[in-house]
Formats: sequence, structure tokens, C-alpha cells
Amino acid sequence: MKSQYFNHVIEVFYIKTVTMEWYRIFLYTAKLGNLTKAAQALHITQPSVSYAIKQLEETLGVKLFDRLSKGVNLTSEGRALFEYVEQSFALLDAGEKRIQSLRRLTAGELRIGASGPFIRHLLLPALDQFHADYPGVRIRLSQGKTADIGKRLKDGQIELGLVHLPVDDPGLEVKPLLDIQDCFVVGNAYRALSGQPITTGQLAEIPLLLLSSESSTRLFVEQWLHAQGYKVEADIELNSMEMLVELARRGYGTAFVTRSFVQQELDAGQLFELQTVEPIPPRAVGIAMLREHSPSLIAARFMELLTAS
Repeated sequence: MKSQYFNHVIEVFYIKTVTMEWYRIFLYTAKLGNLTKAAQALHITQPSVSYAIKQLEETLGVKLFDRLSKGVNLTSEGRALFEYVEQSFALLDAGEKRIQSLRRLTAGELRIGASGPFIRHLLLPALDQFHADYPGVRIRLSQGKTADIGKRLKDGQIELGLVHLPVDDPGLEVKPLLDIQDCFVVGNAYRALSGQPITTGQLAEIPLLLLSSESSTRLFVEQWLHAQGYKVEADIELNSMEMLVELARRGYGTAFVTRSFVQQELDAGQLFELQTVEPIPPRAVGIAMLREHSPSLIAARFMELLTAS
């Protein structure tokens, strides 16, 4: 039974393949108006052209060509068929050219999502290189929190996303990219507190500048504080880490941020890190995509640049 089914599949495939070739021969013959010229253009014999046209006519049940002494002319039915065959092969040719342009990365889209700080500090160096190497690829970049990125991946809006780990979603595959270290930073107004380690109790007395409650960073710092017996509320809650840094610099309190994202301000003496007695554990950043989903050539190439940068 399995053998008969396999033979049937092969037979159907063969018939479709041969029929496709018949239409190609029909197209060349109609354009050139001559069986011999069509055979030369297709690099086959003239009898093969005659056989294919005959088989096509018998299959369709109509006469497609009038045979003349010096060539052939399309019949009324042949002209009707020619219009569709020509469009079909033009569409197939365009499809092949499109695939080649995607393979060479001269067209297509890179659809990626990340939070604002990730875009600025992690994505931009790789994006700059990718854009310079493949200017024909359109970059579609959207900003969002880790939860937003996961939803956009599953909705098909983006193909890659930078997220905080861990991500507990069976529909996503996440590859670790790098570790990051968070810290509390202050401006000159609280500079004196940066001279020696402070307890969590002392930290809780300083106005806290935190990201919004939906963010994974906010959840992380709340869990860290809760593990030490503290449940505190944010004095200032914003969606932008850059704005938190600016307010900390102006003396409004201490901002919980990723150290590498403010390293320049720390080196310049514009911000000061508070050393906590209880160490803040590092976190991991990963690049996420749909599970059991092969990345496009464009996405795969960008991932190579991102992991190498």
C-alpha cells in the first residue's frame, strides 16, 4: 500500500513537472512563431517542441496553433491561453529574482524590537554596521518592554527581539547574549552616600527613581528589595531610563539603572554609584525569536553581527 501511494505521488509530481515544461515550450513557440526557433532557444530538439504542443493541445482539448508553411500562428484559443501563461512565467521570474535579492541581502526587511536602553547601547553598533553593509535592507525597529517584545514576536510583527532573562514562554526560543550589572546611581546632591557601602534600609530612605511597574527591570529590583524584607514604592516612576538618569543627576533621588548604560556619566563624575552592602546579582540579556521558526537570511546575518559586537 505504501509503495502504491509513493508511486502515485511521484507520478503526480512528474505530470505537473512535464506540464509546466509544456507551457514553457508553448510560450516560446508563441513568441517566436516558429517551432525550430523555439527549439533552438530552449536547447531542445524540434520534435520535442512538436510533441509538447501536441500533448498540451490534447490535454486542454483545443487547438492552440495554426500550422503554416513557414511557422505557426496562435489560434483564438491559443491567444487566450498565451495571456495567462505569459503572466504566470513573468510572475515566477519575478519570484526567483526576489529570492536572489533576499539571498544577497540587497532587499527585504530586518524586523526587530527592544527596549530604549537596549536600542541605544546594544543594538545601535550592530545596526550601524548592518545598515552600512546592506543598505538595500529596510530596518523596522520598534521599542517595547520584554513582555511587549514577546507579544510582537508571536503576532509576527517582529522577527527578533532583545529581552531580559529569564523569559518563561514556551512559544519563544531565547539565546543568551550577554550579562549586565544593575546599580543605583545618584547626582551631586547624594554624592556623600557613595563613599561607603550602604544598607538596604539606608537605600530605602532615599527617593527611588524606578522604571514603570510593567517593566522586567522594575520587577527585578522589587524582588531584590523584597528578599531583604523591604517593600518600597517609587517616588518617581517613568518609562525612560534616560529620564531616570537625568533626574538622578539633578538630585531627585537614586535611579536603578544598568551600569554599562551610564558608564560614561560615571567616568565623567556626573553620576555616582551607591555601593550596597547586599550585592545586586547580575542579569542576562538574550535575543528571542519564535520557537521552531527558521530565521530569515537577513535575521540570521544580523544575529551574527550582534553576537560578534
